[in-house]
Amino acid sequence: MIEELRIRDLGVIADTTLPLGPGFTAITGETGAGKTMVVSALGLLMGERSDAGAVRNGAKQARVSGIVRTQDSAVTDIVDELGGDVEDDELVLTRTVSAEGRSRVSVGGSSATVGGLVRLSERLFAVHGQSEQLRLKSLAAQRDTLDRFGGTAITATRTEYQSVHTLRRQLAEEVGTLRSALDERAAEAARTRAELEEIEAVDPQPGEETELTERIDRLSNIEQLRAATSAAHEALMSESDDPMSRDASGLVDDAVRDLERAAGFDPRLATIHEMLQNVSFQLADAARELSAYSGDLDQEGPGELAAANDRLAALTALFRLYGVDSEAVIAYAQAAAARLTELDGDDDRIDALSDELAQAESREAVLAAELTELREAAAGRISKLVSAELRQLALPDAEFVASVAPLEALTVSGGDEIQFLLAPHPGSTPRPVAKTASGGELSRVMLALEVVVAGVDPVPTFVFDEVDAGVGGAAAIEIGRRLALLARTSQVIVVTHLAQVAAFANNHLRVQKDSSGGYTESSCVRLEGQARLGEMARLLSGLVDSDSALEHAAELLALRT
Repeated sequence: MIEELRIRDLGVIADTTLPLGPGFTAITGETGAGKTMVVSALGLLMGERSDAGAVRNGAKQARVSGIVRTQDSAVTDIVDELGGDVEDDELVLTRTVSAEGRSRVSVGGSSATVGGLVRLSERLFAVHGQSEQLRLKSLAAQRDTLDRFGGTAITATRTEYQSVHTLRRQLAEEVGTLRSALDERAAEAARTRAELEEIEAVDPQPGEETELTERIDRLSNIEQLRAATSAAHEALMSESDDPMSRDASGLVDDAVRDLERAAGFDPRLATIHEMLQNVSFQLADAARELSAYSGDLDQEGPGELAAANDRLAALTALFRLYGVDSEAVIAYAQAAAARLTELDGDDDRIDALSDELAQAESREAVLAAELTELREAAAGRISKLVSAELRQLALPDAEFVASVAPLEALTVSGGDEIQFLLAPHPGSTPRPVAKTASGGELSRVMLALEVVVAGVDPVPTFVFDEVDAGVGGAAAIEIGRRLALLARTSQVIVVTHLAQVAAFANNHLRVQKDSSGGYTESSCVRLEGQARLGEMARLLSGLVDSDSALEHAAELLALRT
């Protein structure tokens, strides 16, 4: 419930506060006074699109703020999610629109988005105006209204149905895609299998190309290597028969023996003697390694180089096709093997998905039938209740029918076409309200629907913008009565130009304009006593001091009691 609404610099309204509160609030005023701006302000708080053109001339921005009283835990959860607070069951909503078109939102004292306001408005408000009457002509809106009337039973079944319907469509699309691509996927499987066979035939090993390159370099220079190792071995440990030939090992051994005899005379020579002994051992080790290396070279046959070159060429061919090195080729092969497993499993996958699809189709059909049954039952109830309401709204002979007809195919909303029909006169055939109802009749059908639906699914606040358009006299009085009835369970805010409707409000506000300063400013005042009686007279006759109009206004006000 909106306790208070403050509007600043919106349209012709400079700065005004509307005390709303519970029950039925009627908002009246002369044409051009700014009644529409009140509805626009409420729309801004509900997340409707902002319009920089609505900012009052000369003002930097328009500002609308409202104090909403709520105990709805779902609302509190949304506010918490948006970072705001609900204090003592009061929620403060604020919306500003700059002259440049920028919009700002505050929810519970915290900056928020317009989307946040929209989420809140779905829990807090229902707005009905000329556009809503047009929306009521759509079959989708009629279906949503019937489902809302059907309550949790329809809501739960429809939610489950939509989930299964979505799954069924996804499965059907996937099966269709797999089946239509079987030939293409079979060709891909053949290509992938051939690639794997080519890679497996070479069987690359990680880092193999580096080892091969080094081996080829060695084999290509084997004679130089043999000469170098032979000369080095000869220098370290000569195998010559020449007694004058001296190698490094022999020279070091001579030095070891010479120092061994002298080391006893000076301890410092003992250290040098030990170092030379180590050198002798290392020279012997090096000579043995050179001998072994030379032996390995002798074992390398002339075919080894050719084999190494052939192997590197095979790897290089793979690198050109599948990766820059052996690791990349191995990774490619692993991915290709996984893809081949997937492709080879198409038939099994199609069979499994087809089974799932059949189950989903069966469940969808069952839920669609349950949804149809629930809608038919709800349609029978709502038809009787709305027809009874229409009789109270000066359509004594009208018959309202909510028709549930089968569609050719299941849709996301089920297998039913919901259509609201109206037979305004006895003996007439019920026809779609979108084609047969006049503006006044459509207003009353909409109000009757809201009164009936609110009995099972109440909305905290209803806003009606000239719901009485196209009606008058007794019909207007009955609209006022039904709005008062609706106000017993919800807050009702009505912008009206009919005294017959305003008479039933427990809170009457007038939007009045002042042009004394050379430009128009509007504000809002609460009417009581003679001031309200005068406004009622103005609505009836255009005169605030007409005795007959005042008398008639008093009669109307007496109807509320």
